[in-house]
Amino acid sequence: MYSFHIVLIGTVFLAIGSALVGTLNVQKSQSLIGDALGHSTFPGIIIAFMLTRSRSPVVLLIGAMATASVSYFLIEYSNKNSKIGPDANMAIFLSGLFGLGLVLKSFIQGNPSFAGSKKAGLDNYIFGQAAYLLKSDIYLILIGCLICAVIICINYRKLKCYLFDSEFAYMIGINTRKLDALILFMTILIIGVGIKAVGVILISSLLIIPTVTASKLSDNFLGVLVISSILSTIASVAGSTVSTIYSGFSTGPTIILFQGLIAVVVILGVKIMKVRD
Repeated sequence: MYSFHIVLIGTVFLAIGSALVGTLNVQKSQSLIGDALGHSTFPGIIIAFMLTRSRSPVVLLIGAMATASVSYFLIEYSNKNSKIGPDANMAIFLSGLFGLGLVLKSFIQGNPSFAGSKKAGLDNYIFGQAAYLLKSDIYLILIGCLICAVIICINYRKLKCYLFDSEFAYMIGINTRKLDALILFMTILIIGVGIKAVGVILISSLLIIPTVTASKLSDNFLGVLVISSILSTIASVAGSTVSTIYSGFSTGPTIILFQGLIAVVVILGVKIMKVRD
């Protein structure tokens, strides 16, 4: 029961933080950036472990955020200095850095100098393993979620204006570069604290699915923020509960499955209501 409470608290806070940050990215038309940055965190985790031999969540978080930041700036640089499209650039760096992480993981597992690497739980960061969340992981998730919520609250009006009309926001004196940096920081932070729970492959789903679902139910920015958080919380509670009752179900994928089911129900429901009208 204690482990269930740990998992439930962690996944609920992660769901809320991801929904808030995901709304910003979707409204900014950067839905896939979460996927690119999520995959890019994996080599950072491995490198941080190689340099420190530590499994500390803080150390691994720093490594994850570092390579995610590098990936973002590489994508931006390539977008500005090549004829390759943004989606192609994200795919290139996404697969390239994730492949680097897999190569490094294989290297340390076969290297006698890293004899304890198999017990370090690095594989858990690929698909996630919420059942192995510790109190220290929960604290990081909680802090990350609170930081994102505070940043959004403080800059709510500026973010709303910027996301819906960036040119107008710039013309009235809003520092759009600062807002870009804040959105990037929140995205990397929430991905970094969440990958142990749902993995680098599925973390983007937490960012995208609740927002897309909420946008079908509300045209209001605040409404999308609130509804996406609520729907994501419901999916997290349902997924954590089912994965606890049935041992064969992994928590992270089960949560994503419930998010997908909610999305399908909402989309179909909205279409049926429009047909009736």
